[in-house]
Amino acid sequence: LFPSKITTEQQSVVLVKKLLAISVSCITYLRGLFPESSYGTRYFDDLCLKILREDKSCLGSLQIVKWIQGCFDALEKKYVSLFLISYKIQTKFPLLLLTELYQFKFKYKKDGPQMDIISNKMNFVNKVCSEEVKKASSLLIHKLYLLMQNLRPLPNDINLTMKLLYYNDVTPEDYQPPGFKEDGSPGNLLFDGDPVNLKVGSVSTGFHHMKVRVTTEKKRVGTVESRLLQKNGPTEISHQGLDCDEEEEEGSPKISCLNLAFSQEEVIGPKKKRKVSEPGKLLLEGRK
Repeated sequence: LFPSKITTEQQSVVLVKKLLAISVSCITYLRGLFPESSYGTRYFDDLCLKILREDKSCLGSLQIVKWIQGCFDALEKKYVSLFLISYKIQTKFPLLLLTELYQFKFKYKKDGPQMDIISNKMNFVNKVCSEEVKKASSLLIHKLYLLMQNLRPLPNDINLTMKLLYYNDVTPEDYQPPGFKEDGSPGNLLFDGDPVNLKVGSVSTGFHHMKVRVTTEKKRVGTVESRLLQKNGPTEISHQGLDCDEEEEEGSPKISCLNLAFSQEEVIGPKKKRKVSEPGKLLLEGRK
């Protein structure tokens, strides 16, 4: 399922793309969004994975696959910093409120791994080897499956949206990946209810770093391992707070553990607006 060795940037890209595809498939399959025909079956360790495929009989899943491929394009070009998947519910007012938010954060290493001349083996500066990458990938997938199996059902009628946030310093202003367009919506995301932040896991290859975190309604969380839980954050989330560096995540007292929740008066971001793309909204009605 994954490359046996991660010694080149291309192998690293393949791994990260597969991890992303598996994660999105898990998020949709275990939340009951699409029929069984929209998924293929693969095996990894002790898990039977359901992977989204191009199912022409289901336009919703077909659209999701195209959006993932658009994210792959931005990932290969090292433009994307955050990939967001959100489930939103319609209120009686003309307003969509978040009920679940999935955050995939990407970082890229310029130097990659370095050769250890003494042992004549590939040795990453941060002591990451292929076996450790596999273990981290397995742990991330297992945690995500655990979380999805413990979340309570989504409402019947929800909107699914995806957004891409970029590294402004390297991304051309006119760049849009296939299937995406410029996001014209307000920067703040409003959450329905009391949100709880969940840390799923991260994988580092020496070329890429991918981190997965989830925010959902507190009442929607079932029995989840305590190490996944983090402190509750404010109910208003800002795009400007989604692109902070790791050091800022750990050091700023104003930012919640997930580092994507800010109250409006606490938002301190770059003056230049963050470049954001979205493909549109996918209305999922009457799911069974």
